[in-house]
Amino acid sequence: MPPSPSCMTTDLRPADFVLAPYARSSNWRGAYQILSAVGPYLACWALAIHLAQRAPWAVPLLVIPLVLFSLRCFSLMHDCGHHSLFRSRWLNRVGGFILGLVNAIPQLAWSNDHAFHHRTNGDWERYRGVTDLITTDDYAQLSARQQATYALLRHPLMALPGGFYYLAIQPRLALLKEISRAVRAQAVPRSAEFWDLLLNNVVLIALVVAAGQRWGFGLVLGLYGVTLTFSAALFLWIFFVQHIFEGSYAHNTEGWSHMQGALEGTSYLQMPAWLRWFTADIGYHNIHHLSERIPNYNLRAAHQANARLLAAVPCLRLGDMLSCAQFKLWDRETERLVPCPEQVDAVA
Repeated sequence: MPPSPSCMTTDLRPADFVLAPYARSSNWRGAYQILSAVGPYLACWALAIHLAQRAPWAVPLLVIPLVLFSLRCFSLMHDCGHHSLFRSRWLNRVGGFILGLVNAIPQLAWSNDHAFHHRTNGDWERYRGVTDLITTDDYAQLSARQQATYALLRHPLMALPGGFYYLAIQPRLALLKEISRAVRAQAVPRSAEFWDLLLNNVVLIALVVAAGQRWGFGLVLGLYGVTLTFSAALFLWIFFVQHIFEGSYAHNTEGWSHMQGALEGTSYLQMPAWLRWFTADIGYHNIHHLSERIPNYNLRAAHQANARLLAAVPCLRLGDMLSCAQFKLWDRETERLVPCPEQVDAVA
């Protein structure tokens, strides 16, 4: 487990870090990265369609590469949302939209929500993390059954159905909700988020219907659904370990520090080289929160250049997921993440 972050970074200022040289994007490099993710992803689909007619037993083997390239597409879409993959804002929007289709999620709405996370990370009165943790006081007001349900819904394995819902179901429900709201108001929505949501749904559903009619809905929906489920679960687990851990900065709004939120409320997530590639180096999360304009292909260099200042920040591995998963509540008084009381009693 990471060391307690108290007083680790309180004396650091943004000017202490060398960030500007790494916050430089390349249109060519961004284009190459998208091709390196979308190209193999589509190739895996083509191979799956080919094998479905000749060796259907081999199709499940393609789930692993499909999930990994889907994960990379999501990571690159994340960069587009920060306008860091390309120099051009327009190219980031186009690239983000295409990558959003791979994972069935409208990029603009997701990116705006993610930007709020960056603005408030560590301020637990405004942002409660990926699993929307409640306070210890709120938890105490729940019935025993409600407490059990709350804990169950935040079990790591719930990332599987939760991830599928997050990518496959929620954006479709969001569109229906926005259309219903527009009908009641008798007004055409004008927000960019709505039109991005609408276009994502229209193009995605058209592609799925066309593919299903050509190659069979069982194959298309089955393989796509499994891919979305596991790629979403992986990204949720990674995001979770990056922010939920022992001693993570979990402050009230009053006195909250963006700097401490970045350095003490995020972890440096160590991963093997192959997984760093598929996640676009998002494990260098402290540097990413210090400057979201640093593209993924410069994160490692930026981390190494500032390694001396980052020596004391929390360092975790994916194997720490289970130990981190015990932290299901926010204690407003102590400003710490804590386990549910029954977990503490069981250990005692």
